[in-house]
Amino acid sequence: MKKLIVGNWKCNPAKLSDAIKIIRGIRKASSNSTKAEVVICPPYVFLIDLIKQAKNTDIKIGAQNCFWTEGGAFTGQISCKMIKNSGCKYVIIGHSEARQFNKETNEEINRKIHSALEEKLLPILCVGENGGERKKGKTFEILRTQITEGLAKINKSDFSKITIAYEPIWAIGTGNFAEPMEMKKAKDFIIGLITKLAGKENTSKIRVLYGGSVKSENARLYFNEARMDGLLVGGASLDPKEFSKIIRSVVPLRSFGATRD
Repeated sequence: MKKLIVGNWKCNPAKLSDAIKIIRGIRKASSNSTKAEVVICPPYVFLIDLIKQAKNTDIKIGAQNCFWTEGGAFTGQISCKMIKNSGCKYVIIGHSEARQFNKETNEEINRKIHSALEEKLLPILCVGENGGERKKGKTFEILRTQITEGLAKINKSDFSKITIAYEPIWAIGTGNFAEPMEMKKAKDFIIGLITKLAGKENTSKIRVLYGGSVKSENARLYFNEARMDGLLVGGASLDPKEFSKIIRSVVPLRSFGATRD
């Protein structure tokens, strides 16, 4: 199973020319292997242009969020059908910032995941506790609630299409990355919980990523010590050289941006 490296650009950059410059830099500077899969999730306004930039390369493009209906009177929303028809393969759902700033609930997140699966998009479900919840020892309680409610009524056969991104909120953007063994415990809990929900045969291919102040100097720790299946990278994914170093931390290299025959 390939490691998955996801670059979440969030609300960056401000100009299309800069977005193209970044992805071209990633194409030029990065290398990949048969064990690594790279996904870039830019703002909606750049999706079509970056899909063109990623054509004939190993880079896949994903969306940062979605809406749960096919269409209708929902001003400002982007449906999963629109995202799929644009050429995307992945979509991030339930990111901590969407939960915080958009007040997304587990019920809304669940509806988005159902819609994404219906459109054959691959959801990346984000889960994680904040600093206060961590201090109170509620990490596993929060993870259990977010996962069971976020994945409610999902067909067991669809669980293999879902990626879980564990992003402890207290580590995001703070520079305080989590200790690898703490992450391994969280991953083991997540895998155990999902196995109970859908059975081992349906969850053996689920990947659990880590996200939270990921940098090139700590990336390898999460593969070698925490045994994570990939990384959800924020600010570092906007720096082609830094992001490329993170990609290289996965496995031995081969040509990354080469055109396929």
